[in-house]
Amino acid sequence: MARTNPVQFVQQTRAEIAKVVWPTRREVTLTTIMVFIMAALMAVFFSLVDLLIRTGLGGILGYFGG
Repeated sequence: MARTNPVQFVQQTRAEIAKVVWPTRREVTLTTIMVFIMAALMAVFFSLVDLLIRTGLGGILGYFGG
């Protein structure tokens, strides 16, 4: 592996950072809102699946248990 001195490392790091395209405030806001919406939808979905499984299992155990 080629070794670089600290000055070259800093120069290369600055060159790579200059290539980064930072998101705009609007893009950050929209993606944040989308994440919250998806998290809420997933929470509702898994709550309904949990309720369905719990109700079905309770019915099965109630039928065979007693």
